Amino acid sequence: MTTTSLPKPPRSRLGHAYGEQLAQHAPTGHHPTAAARESATLTLAYQDRFLNGPAFLSETERSTVVEDLHTVYELLRSLPERVFGGSITALATAVGMDPQQSALITRSARTGSLLPLGRADLYHDGTGFKLLEFNLTSALGGFENADINRAMLAYPPLEEFVQRHGLRYRDTLGRMVRTMLAECAANIPTDRAPVVAVVDTADNFAVVGPRLRVFAAKLADYGAEGIACALGELTYRNGRPTVAGRDVDVVFRYFLPEDLTDPVSAAQLEPLLVAVEQGKVGLFSRLDAELYGNKGTLAILSDEQHRDLFDSAELACIDRLLPWTRYVRPRATDPGGARVDMLAHALAHQDELILKPTLLHGGHGITAGWEAEPAEWEKKVASAMNGPFVLQHRVRPAAEPFPDSAGGLQELFLNWGLYLGARGVDDDGYGGGFVRASTDPAVGVVSMGSGATVGCVFHGGDC
Repeated sequence: MTTTSLPKPPRSRLGHAYGEQLAQHAPTGHHPTAAARESATLTLAYQDRFLNGPAFLSETERSTVVEDLHTVYELLRSLPERVFGGSITALATAVGMDPQQSALITRSARTGSLLPLGRADLYHDGTGFKLLEFNLTSALGGFENADINRAMLAYPPLEEFVQRHGLRYRDTLGRMVRTMLAECAANIPTDRAPVVAVVDTADNFAVVGPRLRVFAAKLADYGAEGIACALGELTYRNGRPTVAGRDVDVVFRYFLPEDLTDPVSAAQLEPLLVAVEQGKVGLFSRLDAELYGNKGTLAILSDEQHRDLFDSAELACIDRLLPWTRYVRPRATDPGGARVDMLAHALAHQDELILKPTLLHGGHGITAGWEAEPAEWEKKVASAMNGPFVLQHRVRPAAEPFPDSAGGLQELFLNWGLYLGARGVDDDGYGGGFVRASTDPAVGVVSMGSGATVGCVFHGGDC
């Protein structure tokens, strides 16, 4: 078995070491993804699109990026006070939400508490992580992350490598449940398992219902009784939501504010919000979580005009983690801080910019400048002017070494999905992660929709 030489030194030393280990040992007769492919849960989520090995994070990298993400989270939560005179509604309007969405978010923000829960989508450019998006919501996906780790450990060479280097992984679903129990503590019974309804709108549930039923069933492993249902299946006996004959303690929300523009869904939400306001049920997470995870809020943090609102440590974190991101407005500051005409700047730097809508998820509506024809790019940027769109500086992901199907190494380019929850007395809130990989270094969006393969993350050791 031979190892393919990589054109340049790999970023991940452990990834390279794992490839060398595989090259030095005879084939085991096991396929590294066999257990993942045999898992009904993982097949439902990812079909047969698994990487032949995991991604590795050094403990230093992991702790540094987690601390930076906590800082960014707190900065995002502080934006209403720092920039908008304490008005959540003003922030919602600024990031492009319509009056109905703004009103619902402002209303939800008055209830209960909101703890950190999110997935950071990051590229590593070879020197450090860069934050592309920060999805702050309960509708994160990734509850199967630890299942991928466990399935990959069924491959003997990886199990031996992980043990030898003292590597670990975190259970993402466990982090979600822990955060849910803390955020909705007032609604968690002390004499029985809480009943948790995993809820999406009817249209969404028709597509993702099978996966949400798996999610609900898995909650039993964490001491909760889960029931997956559509929003319209909830009924309200004495004002408290019930489903399948059970009183609900917590609604685990999978619908998004953008789903509530549908009048039917909005009407079905109303009695739930009333029940939350009356303290009869917990909502996880509150609707205003989406506000802080909006792409537009990263543009506010990145914008030159707000730098005097942050102290030196906060600015250092912003500069380290965030790529240049600006609302699409006629005038803005370029990466050097000079005032420029935005359209002219976008046309002159097309190959280094990506256009993103602030309100959509899953890579929808994104246009990578380097993938677009000049006329198309000009039309898209011009149409986005003064709308709910941002331009973001392109981040070029560094190559990562992974085992290929021929027994050598290949270069892949990763979108890291790292999860963050509330800090505990014994941990920093890291909730594990997964990666989506592409063979194309110029891919606009590394996502399952663009053909990416998926893998798990181990941390520790020296990468």
